[in-house]
Amino acid sequence: MRSSVLLQGWGRSTGSRSAVLGPLTGAALRELLAHPPDGGVLARGAGCSYGDAAQNAGGVVLAPATVPEIRVDALGGTVRAAGSARFTEVLARTVPRGLLLPVLPGTGRLTVGGAVAADVHGKNQRTDGSLANWLESVELLDGTGQVRLLTPDQEEFRATVGGMGLTGVVLAATIRLIPITSTRLRVTSRRVADLDALLAELDGARSRYAVAWIDTTAGGRALGRGIVDLGDHLDGPQPDGGELAFAPARAVRAPRLPVGPFTPLTARAFNELWYRRAPRERTGTQGLPEFFHRLDAVREWNRALGPRGFLQYQFAVPDPAVGLLAEAIAALGRVDAAPFLGTVKRFGPAADCPLSFPLPGWSLAVDMPTAGRRLHDLLDLLDRRVAEAGGRVYLAKDARLGRTAFDAMYGPLDGWRAARARLDPGDTMRSDLGRRLGLCR
Repeated sequence: MRSSVLLQGWGRSTGSRSAVLGPLTGAALRELLAHPPDGGVLARGAGCSYGDAAQNAGGVVLAPATVPEIRVDALGGTVRAAGSARFTEVLARTVPRGLLLPVLPGTGRLTVGGAVAADVHGKNQRTDGSLANWLESVELLDGTGQVRLLTPDQEEFRATVGGMGLTGVVLAATIRLIPITSTRLRVTSRRVADLDALLAELDGARSRYAVAWIDTTAGGRALGRGIVDLGDHLDGPQPDGGELAFAPARAVRAPRLPVGPFTPLTARAFNELWYRRAPRERTGTQGLPEFFHRLDAVREWNRALGPRGFLQYQFAVPDPAVGLLAEAIAALGRVDAAPFLGTVKRFGPAADCPLSFPLPGWSLAVDMPTAGRRLHDLLDLLDRRVAEAGGRVYLAKDARLGRTAFDAMYGPLDGWRAARARLDPGDTMRSDLGRRLGLCR
């Protein structure tokens, strides 16, 4: 055991110290949960959550909980992967068999257990849903040290998927895969002049994958301008005739900067350059890492944003509240938030999991430096506006949501709390996020 290790989320804006263990044998894990330490236990994946979801101040953090075993059933079209297995490791085993994970978020570094805990989504949420839609089962070590096989017909399954690790340790998950014949995708990129045009492109998309980069610093008639990417898998064999294979892009290491590079002025310049250099329209092919995991080409890019870290504010609202996207972008400009990266997605049906994030409507995600009181006051206001509209903030990206706003967005959670009490009657599974939002003690 390593004592008093400082753990932070990807945004590096929060941190707390915990004892760190792992990987452990099954027997050792069961013993730990059967006789837990006073500070409780939490399983941590790859640390891809932006805030405090994978921290447990004063307790034990399993990082990783187990070794990353992977078994592919090519005939059945499924993979059973340990909770500690990274998506890149799973893809390296499934792609050569002509099978692909059905949900691919923006990084391949995340683990299967973390993906289950956050019920992750990708560029195809509107067409294929979140990970919950593709899970056949989850093997969970509950808070008493008992191994349970959870299936979608059980309330305990729905509490665990999206449950942010507070129902137990995800030992493994069995995921249905989608068939592919090529590792290339046909991608069309279009530059659009304002938010209305951007939303219309996403709303009218018939491709499997659709996402938009948005200039979060433009105002006036250019507010919400951006670049829409639409993608579909190529039919037929590999264009070069080669074998199917997956290898993540070779990453360059980002420099550690003593100060944050983004100010209102540099954020505007960066967004202007990114927008202007994009062609009005372009169609071509891209490989899996290039299309799905672009940011993975820069290793530890979060450390290039200065020692104070940064925030991501991601919310989803139903269709009638789509105007909140423009309201949020304009408001961030008024407080000089220096937003340097923004994305918009069209969402489809929600998963039947109480703490899952996506809902039918629209999602906006904005990355910005950690700043002072004006920004945090604005985000508190936006929390209230999102909650009033029937929307919610993504817990996996959150570092500062208050309990009142959370309850308004996700509550009532009577069913979730009852299922958690059955899985973890001693309140063993704990996290900083869980305490902040009143989900554990």
